[in-house]
Amino acid sequence: MRIQLAAESTHVYGGKPGWLKIRPPTETFSELKGLVAHFGMHTVCQEAHCPNMSECWSGGTATFMVLGDTCTRGCKFCSVKTGNPKGIVNSEEPFMLAQCVREMNGLGGSNRIDYIVITSVDRDELPDQGAGHFASCVREVKAAVPGIMVEVLTPDFRGSNECVRTVVEAGPDVFGHNIETVRRLQRNVRDPRAGYGQSLSVLAAVKGMNPGIFTKSSIMLGLGETEEEVIMAMNDLLAVGVDILTLGQYLRPSSWHLPVSEYVSPEKFNKLKLAGERLGFKYVAAGPFVRSSYRAGELFVKNVLKKQGVNGNG
Repeated sequence: MRIQLAAESTHVYGGKPGWLKIRPPTETFSELKGLVAHFGMHTVCQEAHCPNMSECWSGGTATFMVLGDTCTRGCKFCSVKTGNPKGIVNSEEPFMLAQCVREMNGLGGSNRIDYIVITSVDRDELPDQGAGHFASCVREVKAAVPGIMVEVLTPDFRGSNECVRTVVEAGPDVFGHNIETVRRLQRNVRDPRAGYGQSLSVLAAVKGMNPGIFTKSSIMLGLGETEEEVIMAMNDLLAVGVDILTLGQYLRPSSWHLPVSEYVSPEKFNKLKLAGERLGFKYVAAGPFVRSSYRAGELFVKNVLKKQGVNGNG
């Protein structure tokens, strides 16, 4: 059965349901954006045109994209540019990232950044696919900002356990890797070098190396999946030990990208959230604007990690 829109989908603006409205930026967001530019950092929030950027940054969570802004892959849902980075890596980036996060916290008050997500483009042309750079970023940030919690959202590293281990041993608090969509739609949505089984193997490897680490994955809805397929994907993730699941609405970045098959109602998202919780995920975040790194600090750390005594020291 296809996921259908609820009655309120008749309230639209620009052809979209009325619930897809973005909150205006805050003063704190503008200050943080200026610091990111000053340190020459990339954020996936900006590169992927994330609708939650202002809300997350103002609420204590920021997601940084390292290893440049050019991806070696070309997934049909993603707005990050594709090309050949030609092996270029900024060796100073881990240090600059750490300094940027420290300066962000220098703004003080209740807007302290207490949780960051480090993600990256795919770098298939690098010998270690960027795993060592990821690890350096984690270590530098934790050294510069004591007590901060760090989540990594990594590529699949072509299924390399060695690359996965490099990142795990750096001590992130959460290790995320996204399956993106249900099994049936993988080939149509993702780059051919990605794969459902390969992504599951990465998540399984993390748990095998460190059973205590929290693992996380994300599924986009609105690409033509059925509710039953989403439940099947949930079970597949649980089978490899995934703790945290996020479900969000796919929004088409441009006319060159995959069209939206449907706008899923908040009620349907809530239904799937409850289903995921019943199946056994430690935490499920689900909603039209939820993304894989959406308000991780509030939605996960403050509700789960801190209750379990995790202190952010890896």
